[in-house]
Amino acid sequence: MTISSIQFKRSVWQNVVILTMGFWLSTSLILDWVIMPSLYISGMMTQTGFTTAGYLIFWNYNRIELLAAALVVTGVLVLNKTQFTEDNWQRGTTILALLLLAVPLFATYFLTPQMSATGLQLNLFDSATEVPTTMNLLHAGYWVLEAVKFIAGGTLLWRGIRR
Repeated sequence: MTISSIQFKRSVWQNVVILTMGFWLSTSLILDWVIMPSLYISGMMTQTGFTTAGYLIFWNYNRIELLAAALVVTGVLVLNKTQFTEDNWQRGTTILALLLLAVPLFATYFLTPQMSATGLQLNLFDSATEVPTTMNLLHAGYWVLEAVKFIAGGTLLWRGIRR
């Protein structure tokens, strides 16, 4: 009788961080490159109810991002305390995890409400559908946050897999 001695090299928390980052980044890709472009191409963005629909979509998604970010920060802090003793590893992963937490916090409590307020049409008799210049600045801010999220998240994911 042969008994296998194969063991996983990763801890449970390392797997949690890797799986959470994979889920979070993949859902962001789907939202940014499938759902929102589909809504734009279908013409929904020019309709009056789009601001409310967009707010609801991002309100829900931002909460999921906050949970994912909190789970990643918790996992990184646990791993830094229990397993990894290299100062550079601990400092770098902690900074990346906190940066990843800052992104959905900023999006949830500043960017999404500002976008929603800017897109709201308060005059029912005005049917102008042009995008305010403030909205273009907020969209640019959103894409900067997304780039930060993908760079920091990809780096953290790569470090976690390589470890």
